[in-house]
Amino acid sequence: MDNDPRVFFAAERTLLAWVRTGIAVMALGFVVERFGFFMALVVQQGGAVTRPMHTTASSVIGTLLVAAGAGVIAFATVQHARFVRTLPASDLPPSYKIGWALGFSIAFSVLGTALAIYLALS
Repeated sequence: MDNDPRVFFAAERTLLAWVRTGIAVMALGFVVERFGFFMALVVQQGGAVTRPMHTTASSVIGTLLVAAGAGVIAFATVQHARFVRTLPASDLPPSYKIGWALGFSIAFSVLGTALAIYLALS
C-alpha cells in the first residue's frame, strides 16, 4: 500500500479544531464569570442601586463553561489518541512527532481544569 498520511493529518486538524473550540468556551466562561464581578463594581461606584448585586449565577455559569471547555478538550484528546492507534503504520507520516498535538491539548485541558478550580474557589 501507498503511504497516505492525509488521514492522520485530517484527524489532527479535527483535534486542533476541538481544542480551539474548547479554548473559546473557556474564554466565554471566564468572561461570564467575571461579568458579575464587573457589574458589582460598577453598581458600587455608581451608588444608584441600594440592594446588593448577586453574582452567584454568573460565577456558577462561568465556572461550568470553563470546566466544559476543558472537558471538551480532554474528550477530543482521548478520541484522537484512540483513532491514531487504529491507523496502520503506512498512514502515519514518517519522521513526524505525533505526540505534539496530544501534548498541546492535554496541557490546555489541565490549564482549563486549573482555571475552573481557581474560579470555583475564589
